[in-house]
Amino acid sequence: MARSTLLLLLPVVALLFLRLSSAETSDEPSLIRQVVDDDLRGSEDNELLTDHHHFSIFKRRFRKSYASPEEHDYRFSVFRSNLRRARRHQKLDPSAVHGVTQFSDLTPKEFRRTYLGLNRRGGGKIRLPKDANEAPILPTEGLPEDFDWRDRGAVTGVKNQGQCGSCWSFSTTGALEGANFLATGNLVSLSEQQLVDCDHECDPEEPGSCDSGCNGGLMNSAFEYTLKAGGLMREEDYPYTGTDRATCKFDKSKIVASVANFSVVSLDEDQIAANLLKNGPLAIAINAVYMQTYIGGVSCPYICSRRLDHGVLLVGYGSAGYSPIRLKEKPYWIIKNSWGKTWGENGYYKICRGRNICGVDSMVSTVAAVQTNSQATMTTAQPVKLMKAVHEATR
Repeated sequence: MARSTLLLLLPVVALLFLRLSSAETSDEPSLIRQVVDDDLRGSEDNELLTDHHHFSIFKRRFRKSYASPEEHDYRFSVFRSNLRRARRHQKLDPSAVHGVTQFSDLTPKEFRRTYLGLNRRGGGKIRLPKDANEAPILPTEGLPEDFDWRDRGAVTGVKNQGQCGSCWSFSTTGALEGANFLATGNLVSLSEQQLVDCDHECDPEEPGSCDSGCNGGLMNSAFEYTLKAGGLMREEDYPYTGTDRATCKFDKSKIVASVANFSVVSLDEDQIAANLLKNGPLAIAINAVYMQTYIGGVSCPYICSRRLDHGVLLVGYGSAGYSPIRLKEKPYWIIKNSWGKTWGENGYYKICRGRNICGVDSMVSTVAAVQTNSQATMTTAQPVKLMKAVHEATR
């Protein structure tokens, strides 16, 4: 009896700890960081007052303003609906924390249209470009329990795609930034805007399946474009604008990173981990349905579609993401997103390994970079030292 009571109390204790920690570390008014069951919210009138209060905090924190009272009232109704949705997500995904995010005044349809951009035209099938290879099978013995390319200098800072469905371009540049770092020892932030403006690579067998700026694209098609174009420019030479209405300004003389080849990795999670260690951060796709309300923790929902709709970057993995509600450790992937540092865990997402949750293992690509003329002065010692450090991690 005592053990059963303890198990029932642990989720409540975890929730109180999260709220107290949030209150102690923030000077802002307390925004909902984790939603709770309806029976803890009180009467309908109190719920409405609470929702108004949190909507006011939400507007202030994320600097939201609306064009008219009618728009304000509509957005408040959407906000309330998203609180209920976050509550459902919390029940379905208890090892993560779900609540209010910068997207809490958007309907799911608006969210998908504005912030997700994985191109799935042509009946929903994803075809691979002709130059894509199947990644060779790698040895998986002795893989480290934990690995993170951020600790080894292969990952640039978190970026923000803005209100543009260009996630695919950020996944592409992130993978090539890491590959270029492994090839040269130099971490260079690459231009997503070049892909948005200039990449219109198409699948000839699928009409309408072209990379289309803010209207979506595919990472493998973007690798194909980069291979054909000769490479990508620096972000500072071709800065991101978050729109796709400009003409292409690609300058071949300013290429700083080029694709040698790219490959598709199998669904086997040990192979994904081995390719991550050997080749650097990986371009992957995921179903982002839980990401609109995600605050932190390891996301491991009981139910999640594997229909891919968002391009992200796999940078590492961990073995011990403790879930106080599930009462056990959860191994997880570490994913770099492109919605800025205010989202998730400083711009990152953790999702559990082992069961292809939300399709996270379904579309994984690795890219290799070549050394360009502008990097000819780099010594070969840096990449060699880096690979020695990686090999040390596998022991």
